Amino acid sequence: MTMGSVKNGTLEGEPRPLKLGGHVGFDSLPDQLVNKSVQNGFSFNILCIGETGVGKSTLCDSLFNTTFDSAPESHKEPGVRLKAHTYELQESNVNLKLTLVDTVGYGDQINKEDSFKSIVDYIDNQFEAYLQEELKIKRNLNTYHDTRIHVCLYFITPNGHGLKSIDLVCMKKLDQKVNIIPVIAKADTVNKAELTKFKAKIMNELKSNGVSIYQFPLEDETVAEANKDNNSHLPFAVVGSNDFIKVGNKNVRARQYPWGVVQVENENHCDFTRLREMLIRTNMEDLIDQTHGKHYELYRKDRLKQMGFEENDKEGKPSSFAETYTMRRESHLQSLQEREEEMRQKFVMRVKEKEAELKEAERELHAKFDKLKATVADEKRSVEDQRRALDEEIADFQRRKAQYESDKMSSGHHTLTLGKLGKKK
Repeated sequence: MTMGSVKNGTLEGEPRPLKLGGHVGFDSLPDQLVNKSVQNGFSFNILCIGETGVGKSTLCDSLFNTTFDSAPESHKEPGVRLKAHTYELQESNVNLKLTLVDTVGYGDQINKEDSFKSIVDYIDNQFEAYLQEELKIKRNLNTYHDTRIHVCLYFITPNGHGLKSIDLVCMKKLDQKVNIIPVIAKADTVNKAELTKFKAKIMNELKSNGVSIYQFPLEDETVAEANKDNNSHLPFAVVGSNDFIKVGNKNVRARQYPWGVVQVENENHCDFTRLREMLIRTNMEDLIDQTHGKHYELYRKDRLKQMGFEENDKEGKPSSFAETYTMRRESHLQSLQEREEEMRQKFVMRVKEKEAELKEAERELHAKFDKLKATVADEKRSVEDQRRALDEEIADFQRRKAQYESDKMSSGHHTLTLGKLGKKK
């Protein structure tokens, strides 16, 4: 029967409304998801970028109302080094695996040209690790510890003069890889009027240089108004402290100065509560979704293109992953065969060259041997001639010696005969 035809009083192809005879229970799906999520726990990863001593560790302690393991770093680092620590936190039976990544030595070098490189490499390495896990034949993403950076807190030095070159370059390199939330550190060192001008100047510089920062979402009506208000307060001017000071009847996180007390959680003193509200309570899940759905997908797309996978084939149709893999594999095998043939040809050529070299060396050795053999023969003949001459000289000497001795004996006998004749007279 064709679409749109009438059957039993209704148009076929249209949804047929049904009345439930009782409670079915699929309205409990959200509760099931909540229970499963609570059972599995959550992961959240924060990257803190800022100069040494700007207050990154103190702010993280204040955000999560605890004291993390941290030690003061020196200003003598040869380069930027990233240090990650993972902590298991629990609040109302909800488990959170929190990873804090600190940039040790950032901005301490005289040449700051490549200060961002190690940070970009670290973020890409976490994306690559997740991609490799995702591409495994036997993968287990449910229990995989996701180390992708969900938010980057970029700490701006409260100098009152705007952003430094290193700030603009670094944020520009990272804005397509991570959710950036700029914060003005140690905001209690700037008065309110200067702070308002400083915030406006920072936002103008970010906009004029094309740097994209994280904007709190406005789709959810329940938090749209608060997010819109907090978007207008960016960058957040924050103060952190590990000290508790008694104000009235309460012990609060604060910083004590000769002129008064700066309360960390007082909205009239700084934007710390806004940051904590937006970062943890309201938009943590959106930050995780943005990381996975936007930044990771962009990295994954570029990485798969590097591997030879295209979104569309040559005809403009959506390409099949299996077909692309098969074509890529055949191309790779063909490339390997061509390289193998090329290496074989090079090997044969090298063998021939070596054989020619060895034959040439053999000919040279034979020529040298023949030359040495002729030289030895000449020397041997010369020695034989000298030997014969010497033998002749020895024989001549022996003859002359024998002649001399013979002549001497004859002369002695004549003298003796003369002596005997004289005595007879």
